[in-house]
Amino acid sequence: MKPQVTVEVLIDAPVEKVWQYWTLPEHIVKWCFASDDWCAPKAENDVRTGGNFKTRMEARDGSVGFDLEGNYTAVEENKRMEYTLIGDDERKVSVEFKEENGGCRVIEIFDPEDTNPLEMQQNGWQAILNNFKKYIEALKG
Repeated sequence: MKPQVTVEVLIDAPVEKVWQYWTLPEHIVKWCFASDDWCAPKAENDVRTGGNFKTRMEARDGSVGFDLEGNYTAVEENKRMEYTLIGDDERKVSVEFKEENGGCRVIEIFDPEDTNPLEMQQNGWQAILNNFKKYIEALKG
């Protein structure tokens, strides 16, 4: 079994705002992709234990895309969430939201998949997290 992978970022925003922008579909579609040549045209999110989410991620040119889907197994508002990805491998993911120096540290820990190298997966998830930070900090004004 492969070790879990951790990515994290410190965001200059209060934890309540970070949680809101992380969980509301109208915000998810603005940041949930790793690079500018990708987009997230659709997101659904039922943030509660037992609820499901689905985010469509695709290349802007329409050449490739996939749905990221999961089922929440634990949700504590403004603190943490855990979910299982829906698909062949049912990988586990946890996300923590911790107040730190007036901001919020977001820590994601996930089970890697078997297709791509660990470093590639870590870089991809980190890029999405960095995009989230950029999105939320740009809206501070």
